[in-house]
Amino acid sequence: MTDNADGVEETGGSVPPQREAAVEAVERPADGRRRFPGISSRAYEHPADRSALVALRKLTGFDTVFKALSGMLPERSLRLLFLSDSVRVDERQFPHLHEMLLDACAILDLERVPPLYVAQDPKPNAMCIGLDQPIIVLTTGLIELLDDEREMRAVIGHEVGHALSGHAVYRTLLLFLTNLAVRVAWIPLGNMAIMAIVTALREWFRKSELSADRAGLLVGQDPEASMRGLMKLAGGNHLHQMNVDAFLAQAREYEAGGDLRDSVLKILNVLPRTHPFAAVRAAELHDWSKSRDYQRLMTGHYPRRNEDAGASVSESVRETAGHYARSVRTSKDPLMKLVTDVAGGASDLGGRLRDFATGRRAGGPGQQDAGGDERPGGGAGSGTGGGSGDGSGGGPERGDTDGGTAGPGAESPR
Repeated sequence: MTDNADGVEETGGSVPPQREAAVEAVERPADGRRRFPGISSRAYEHPADRSALVALRKLTGFDTVFKALSGMLPERSLRLLFLSDSVRVDERQFPHLHEMLLDACAILDLERVPPLYVAQDPKPNAMCIGLDQPIIVLTTGLIELLDDEREMRAVIGHEVGHALSGHAVYRTLLLFLTNLAVRVAWIPLGNMAIMAIVTALREWFRKSELSADRAGLLVGQDPEASMRGLMKLAGGNHLHQMNVDAFLAQAREYEAGGDLRDSVLKILNVLPRTHPFAAVRAAELHDWSKSRDYQRLMTGHYPRRNEDAGASVSESVRETAGHYARSVRTSKDPLMKLVTDVAGGASDLGGRLRDFATGRRAGGPGQQDAGGDERPGGGAGSGTGGGSGDGSGGGPERGDTDGGTAGPGAESPR
């Protein structure tokens, strides 16, 4: 990311004015996919996305930092960077991507079509950033990876969903603060203060990816294509060697596998990342595609933008609380099971904590230690779960599409 923080306004000067394309009024698309006139982002936002954003805004010092940086974020510099060193998509350059962008904006009824750029980068990534007007960037690595039109349509829909939800502003703030944290690391306590906000932003952004995945599905309206795209982000362009059902089973195993130590490791692995793991995203999206909420949405029953001002905050809070309660209740993760048992007054809490501390797994008469040596009684061995969280992941991680693209810290597809 360019470090020019001069706060120059986006008007005037020698910067070519950004073209604003109006969504064409023709019945688009022609393949029978449904359009959603006036749809509110509330229709597809994941409850965890909303609650994380509320928590972020309540973070001590966040409002002060946001107001201070909103006037100095280098948005003009970013636009110049992409204009000068990337390819702007239009009718003459990458016309098939241009058509997909118009298609996605028409389906989600986004009147102001964001500029779309293609940046040379072998890593498969995408991002939606900007303050006054979002910019969408796709890398050449992503375009080459998702060679199926239906998979790419879901990714572009994912990014348009970010734009409709207003995520671009906070994503831009996250990129700026991440770079700033590196620069002030030598200042005593300076890095800690910034990293507290960066950590909260990352937690929100991971949840926002689940919302954008849903937006991508609304645009593509092809769950299998969305699953394939996420699977490719995890395993590359080798579809003949992969299976969607097996990939989803892998996600279920990750969620349920292991003991309490693995639950803690899962949390630690995901903390440095801006994106949830690809298999987890696939499972979340698959479940939503089978839900009553999705079916109602596809039949035209969804909240409209013109109703946003009158939306009940308390109802949203209750919905989020209900989602978390159901998630904890139905989760197979050992830590979530323990939380449920404690809430229900389980009497074996002390024994479970002892097993966790000693590396044993509660399994009745036959227990197994951390090394897998079976104790008398023949208890089943525990498996470990959780992928590696190396911090480079997808944003720059693979897969919102957010990763290290032409701009700093690009987003991995979808």
